[in-house]
Amino acid sequence: MKQIHDAIPPHCFQRKTLLSVSYILRDAVFVAALASLGAQISSIPSLRLRVMSWVIYTFLQGLVFTGLWELAHECGHQALSPSRKFNNSAGLLIHSLLLVPYHSWRFTHAQHHKSTNNMEQDIAFVPKTKEEWLESREARSSKPIWGYWEVVEDMPIINLLILVGHQLIAWPEWRHCGASRSVVYLLINNFALPRMRAYPWWKRSHFYFRGDGPNFRPSESDDVVLSTIGVGLVGAILYAAIGRFGFHTVFLFYGAPWLWTNHWILTITFLQHTDMSLPYYPNKTWSFLRGCASTIDRDFGFIGRNLFHGAIEYHVLHHHVCRIPFYHAKEASNAIQAVMKSHYKSDIKTPYLWAFWKNYNECRFVEERDPGSDIYFFGAK
Repeated sequence: MKQIHDAIPPHCFQRKTLLSVSYILRDAVFVAALASLGAQISSIPSLRLRVMSWVIYTFLQGLVFTGLWELAHECGHQALSPSRKFNNSAGLLIHSLLLVPYHSWRFTHAQHHKSTNNMEQDIAFVPKTKEEWLESREARSSKPIWGYWEVVEDMPIINLLILVGHQLIAWPEWRHCGASRSVVYLLINNFALPRMRAYPWWKRSHFYFRGDGPNFRPSESDDVVLSTIGVGLVGAILYAAIGRFGFHTVFLFYGAPWLWTNHWILTITFLQHTDMSLPYYPNKTWSFLRGCASTIDRDFGFIGRNLFHGAIEYHVLHHHVCRIPFYHAKEASNAIQAVMKSHYKSDIKTPYLWAFWKNYNECRFVEERDPGSDIYFFGAK
């Protein structure tokens, strides 16, 4: 780890508050400009053109919302400014506007960074072993309806319908076991993980503040409450807006872009940690350095580098040094690749959305490639 840190040019560690503010304001201007253009759509006489315009608006606004989400993520790592107060204030504001409880997310996300790809400790996209997958499949087969399901479950159209539902509500169905970022996830955190199911659902929630659940310590209760208040205030504003402008209008301007954001965050986090080339470890073979290297960089072109602030392209760096601001990530990433060599993982050849579809369908369970190694990889179904 020291070699990796030493390879990064010192200026890459510098966090510049004014520069970070300029990016936040840039994205805020994008939101306002798109909303202003969206307000003109109702005056378009052609129904077909109005529908097309709303589709374009919601898609573009969803991209910008996702960029803001990623800036709040940077705040959670104290990566935008030397000032902790600035990072947490900006992160709380941005994430609250996107209905994310900032501090609650920050605490659980820190656990992910401390235990990346540890099958017994991580909380994000923890895969089932082959034995667990076959056992759950066998348990279902005794139920009449599942006998029919096994006939059609691998049909592309069925997989597509499941995937759309997953992206909308982030329900981790039987094929994948992991964490997502949606309303369902925030209310019933990591309910696919057996160690989480040992607690009542409300104690797993990102809004549960008493400190006797699996996610938060008693000392973190005040921040959890503050995050809940932030989300509650934005929820109240949205409720008032629905009363004033109607559900249809609020959904078009905010709700649909928010669903796009949910989709992109799920896609980004899934592909950062899911690939045939990535190893997974139990406690006895896991180490922090191994976990950091068990991530993968991909490429999403202009969208990834400019609107999503490099979250897709420089994630391996992020797990090694999470306080480097995104505007130094490219240079720092290039520097660590020379040290990591074959341990650095990337896939810039596979088109991004095709990689999502491919990995979603192929990465069902992990197994040891070398028996007795206690190192697991996704295997063929």
